[in-house]
Amino acid sequence: MIITKPRDWARIRAGLDSVGARRLFCVGCGQCATVAGTGGEKEVAEAIVRLEGEGFSVTGYTIGEVACHLGGIALETRKHADEIAAADAVVVFSCGSGVQTVADSVEKPVFPALESVFLGNVVRHGVFEERCQMCGDCVLDLTAGICPVTTCPKGLLNGPCGGMWDGMCEVVSERECTHVRIRKRLLSQGRGDAGVIPPKDCSVKLRPGALDMRGKRRGARQAEQHDKRRSEQLGDDRPGDRKSGR
Repeated sequence: MIITKPRDWARIRAGLDSVGARRLFCVGCGQCATVAGTGGEKEVAEAIVRLEGEGFSVTGYTIGEVACHLGGIALETRKHADEIAAADAVVVFSCGSGVQTVADSVEKPVFPALESVFLGNVVRHGVFEERCQMCGDCVLDLTAGICPVTTCPKGLLNGPCGGMWDGMCEVVSERECTHVRIRKRLLSQGRGDAGVIPPKDCSVKLRPGALDMRGKRRGARQAEQHDKRRSEQLGDDRPGDRKSGR
């Protein structure tokens, strides 16, 4: 499975502000992100509360059974077509592969709410396509949901390269150039002036990968227990709750 962690909130806000998005639709993942505790029902509900508290309007949400399953996400987006149409942008709580799957299924700008950290074991064999390298410094918000690091054979952040010919990739000649695809999608969303993507911060991707979420969860539980005890103490101190000593 793919391990994810929450993205810096300020970066999510900056992405939404860049397109003037105030109405949002949220998509979670019922598999990896749910198990990781970053994009399941609970986490998406908490994010919606935070978004609405910061002045955003959430038109709806869905937790896809598998966010990176194109057929499943296409079905989910059809079910919620009206809610998505009413939104300015879509926020996705999944790995980079899921973000790209959603971006392929909707016309609206798509923004990742998580960072993909590393890949866990896959038990079953099948046919797969690499869509995300889990770099920990996602640029999908700048590239219309198409990862240049993975889908460009040269891994160019700002392209196309000089070998691109008639819109086709120099290395994989039967494939459309990744940066041509990015440019087309940005233009279709009215985001033609995306600017230059700065160099990636490779320091955030260290091997072997490790992420311990237990400390944060333990701290949250302890804070909740402390608040509960404090509420009980305050309740005991209320005049009406005191027993007469007579």
